[in-house]
Amino acid sequence: MSPIKVALSDAIAALDRAPDDFTTLMTDGDARLLLFAPKGEDRQAPHTQDEFYIVISGSGMFRRGDEIVDFAAGDVLFVPAGIEHGFESHSDDFKTWVIFYGAKAS
Repeated sequence: MSPIKVALSDAIAALDRAPDDFTTLMTDGDARLLLFAPKGEDRQAPHTQDEFYIVISGSGMFRRGDEIVDFAAGDVLFVPAGIEHGFESHSDDFKTWVIFYGAKAS
């Protein structure tokens, strides 16, 4: 069972210990909450679930398919399952919550 609460400071500490640019903090059925902070180039591949990004800190450009938008702290970004996407030209302090949800696409 997932914890009832995750403090941002605890999530950042878990991310600092993680071997990757993300850490999974909560799971429930098909839903997952992660903290993501790419160091350098964002090398994501399309995911099998829809996802929301809720930007905690930093700024940059976000690419979803052929679309590109600016983003900054406080913005929410959406990506449907299976779509190429990634963060580009992001600041060194960039961190975002990631919420995966829904049935996994094949």
